[in-house]
Amino acid sequence: MDATATSIVIKAAVVHTVTYGIVGCLAYMIFNYPRLFAETELRFIMRPTTDPRVKLGLLFQPIRGAIFGIAFVMLRQPFLSDRGGWLTMWILLVLLCILSSFGPNTTSIEGMIFTKIPLRIHLVGLPEILLQSFLLSFVVYHWVNTPDMHWLGMTMWTLFAVALTAPLLGFLKERMQNKEKMAESGRREG
Repeated sequence: MDATATSIVIKAAVVHTVTYGIVGCLAYMIFNYPRLFAETELRFIMRPTTDPRVKLGLLFQPIRGAIFGIAFVMLRQPFLSDRGGWLTMWILLVLLCILSSFGPNTTSIEGMIFTKIPLRIHLVGLPEILLQSFLLSFVVYHWVNTPDMHWLGMTMWTLFAVALTAPLLGFLKERMQNKEKMAESGRREG
């Protein structure tokens, strides 16, 4: 494998952003996140899906992906060089980042023990996180180890561009519509 540390970090950032966006959209629809975030115990810790930070959240995922990429570089031998390294990567992500995170996050053992959030709420988010971490591990491994798969790189870069552009355009459109509504109500009052 002749991938540089920089290329691994960049690929991890791209793949994380793309898989986070795709799996997050699926989970948003399947698990009805607007209702889940507004009507369950999650309302105390999660911003509503209408919050601008939530709507623009995908724009911050390249940072998280780069952090994963740095860890992948540090563990490149078992993760990226060994046959089946993607499985090692995924299992480690599940064990350390999902089930045993240092804070009481939802889906973590700490969260299940120390928060008042019911077990069913912890478990509802688990399929999303397991699928996204699986896809991150599998795609990064194959993209780094098979640079001649040009279709994979082109697909990832295209989806990455869409993932960063779509929330920004949606946010700007909503702002323009709100300004138009405010101008219209000002004309009615005036």
